[in-house]
Amino acid sequence: MVENTESQLIFLGTGGARVMMSRQLLGTGGMWLILNGTEISVTEISVDPGPGALVHSLRHKLKPADLDGIIISHRHLDHCGDINAMIEAMTQGGYRKKGTVFAPADALDNDPVVLYYLRKYVQNLTALQAGQEYKVGNVTFRTFGPLKHGPSTTFGFNFFLNHFILSYLPDTAYFEELPSYIEGDIIIINTVLYKPRKVLHLSVPDVKRLLIKLKPQKAIITHFGMEIWRAGPETIAEKLSRETGIEVIAARDGMRIFLNA
Repeated sequence: MVENTESQLIFLGTGGARVMMSRQLLGTGGMWLILNGTEISVTEISVDPGPGALVHSLRHKLKPADLDGIIISHRHLDHCGDINAMIEAMTQGGYRKKGTVFAPADALDNDPVVLYYLRKYVQNLTALQAGQEYKVGNVTFRTFGPLKHGPSTTFGFNFFLNHFILSYLPDTAYFEELPSYIEGDIIIINTVLYKPRKVLHLSVPDVKRLLIKLKPQKAIITHFGMEIWRAGPETIAEKLSRETGIEVIAARDGMRIFLNA
């Protein structure tokens, strides 16, 4: 357990979509959240643990046995490929029943991504619903969506922390109601595309439009496809910052961001 710490984001991979996942030019392990709660403890959450999540968490000296929960936004492989490995590690091979796994219902029932023998290892297995509040450790979060990302049910999340709201916007096409779902002072945005295309992912112009509407304190872009990787995520973040007046950070594999700093 981490004691007396600021809220943190650790990026276990900043790559997204099938080509990047297959080539591993950027990692695809998702995020590790350390969120401040009481004076003596924090809540640790694995979010969208794609392929490599377990290896990269250990490489960055994180302890899966300290996890309070695992959350997946949808059942695509780059968001859930390591969920079973993370459950095994969180529960120490099932010897310590603990934690909650949160996932859309179709990731648990229709096309399940959590192995059945592992389900008894966790304290709770929760099927997410739209617009509902949930608690993990001492942190409350609310789902938003469903988003527009193909046949897989996809939710975003607003995390309610001590002094601010942190939002995570996973894969989706842009649509007019989208800005109204996002409550965060700090927003993590999955940015797969450099230019708009007829696929269900956000592009850089979509992110710009969101930031102008929402005016958050800070935005962090991640989950980059090949187009973004070739163009340079940091160059894109700098351009978005200039054009919107919002501080935009391009996440890097292994980057640790202190949210209260």
